[in-house]
Amino acid sequence: MTDVHAADPFAQAEASAATLKRLAGAPDFDAAVVLGSGWLAAADAIGAAELEVPLADLGGFELPTTEGHAPAVRYIKHGNHRILLFLGRVHMYEGYAPHTVVHGVRTAIAAGCRTVVLTNAAGGVNPAYAVGQPVLISDHLNLTGRSPLSGPIPAGYPSRFTDLTEAYSRRLRDLARRHDPALTEGVYAMLPGPHYETPAEIRMLRTAGADLVGMSTALETIAARHLGAEVLAISLVTNPAAGLSEQPLDHREVLDAARASAARIGELLAALLPQM
Repeated sequence: MTDVHAADPFAQAEASAATLKRLAGAPDFDAAVVLGSGWLAAADAIGAAELEVPLADLGGFELPTTEGHAPAVRYIKHGNHRILLFLGRVHMYEGYAPHTVVHGVRTAIAAGCRTVVLTNAAGGVNPAYAVGQPVLISDHLNLTGRSPLSGPIPAGYPSRFTDLTEAYSRRLRDLARRHDPALTEGVYAMLPGPHYETPAEIRMLRTAGADLVGMSTALETIAARHLGAEVLAISLVTNPAAGLSEQPLDHREVLDAARASAARIGELLAALLPQM
């Protein structure tokens, strides 16, 4: 599958952002939320939509093919705060290059967003985590062997050598815990998928310091930090990782677990977003 953003992914993001602002009738936006697998139940809890735009109308977007991801973005207002809510994302395992995977995040930042909230459904590598538990991501292991900063960086953009010492904002994590003191945090490992990991791979990840494992988020975080946006990321533990349960891993059960808890976390985000 070809990478539609190979020529200049930054110019494509600027073009998509201009179309989005025109359709929404908004001069810019403040924050963006990207929903992970099964997180659609969180959308209504975050707020009523002023407008919902199909991604196909914005140009430059490939459409999600994974169940649990919708091909649309909502414009939501919380007081004076303008929020973009992406109802799904595409993944590398769908055949896309990193530039395509991070196009939504780059579009949101080009449209003015200085805060990006990334969510995902994750396997629990840490055996202390329970299914349905939200976990703040404090750091990540990018085990895809890929980066959205590979290739030419146009003039006027920051250096590709992005500092990821604080990839995930401590300020935003502290803010989230003020709203929900029960929130814990952990390290997220991104693998390319689409197959689930083997028990041996999970043992390796645990030894390397991972608490969570999934197939998204890390590349979007890199792209957001490159452009100077603050990132808050939340994993919803939808299953014990391979080898930690006698039950086989199944995407349908992942979606069911996410749907059961996503609305509650959507309420948390509704409270947090106006303060970001």
